[in-house]
Amino acid sequence: MDRPIFRMQAVTKVYDTGGTKVHALAGVDLDLFGGELAVLLGPSGSGKSTLLNILGGLDHATSGHVWFRDLDLSVLKESALTRYRRDHVGFVFQFYNLVPSLSARENVQLVTDVARHPMPPDEALALVGLDHRLDHFPAELSGGEQQRVAIARAIAKRPEVLLCDEPTGALDSKTGVQVLEAIRDINERFGTTTIVITHNAAIRKMAHRVVRFHDGRITGVEVNQTRLAPRDISW
Repeated sequence: MDRPIFRMQAVTKVYDTGGTKVHALAGVDLDLFGGELAVLLGPSGSGKSTLLNILGGLDHATSGHVWFRDLDLSVLKESALTRYRRDHVGFVFQFYNLVPSLSARENVQLVTDVARHPMPPDEALALVGLDHRLDHFPAELSGGEQQRVAIARAIAKRPEVLLCDEPTGALDSKTGVQVLEAIRDINERFGTTTIVITHNAAIRKMAHRVVRFHDGRITGVEVNQTRLAPRDISW
């Protein structure tokens, strides 16, 4: 983890809401490293999701620069950002965004059909412990199982980066632990750079590094010398 995979320099994001300017990010400088599991921690409205969207190529910074390796995301047009997302990034959101009429296997296959070097959907689902639920539809799965299908869908294209936006926000603590175990396992098994945003301070204990946000600014960065497995975290 000695080489940055993301570099952010003086990144701002300003939204104009009917004449009122909202500064979602106010000059962020941050490096994120290959293979690390980083937790971005802060209250709602602190800028975490805005930063994640910029890292994922879903939005542009208002000013400043964001590099993925040597690629300056800040200057890419939409077609190039689409290729970047397709080839390099997996997303896991708070709400699972599964297609109700498709089985778990078919939901994952939506990604593998367009990825360059995907793993088989069955293999991706087995990695998150759902090899026995391949042909079940979302309505037949628990919330935790649906989120693990979403993780399988994200990792099936073998992304270099996994971006997780409040992945346990809609789950109880027991189910959330299962989801976090799956995310941590992917990070350790494949060396996938993994970024998790949350307002749940307990989750910070599983990270290599914790980046604290408040009012669009970074207020602190801490390194975990001893990381805990999600099952060992006190919720």
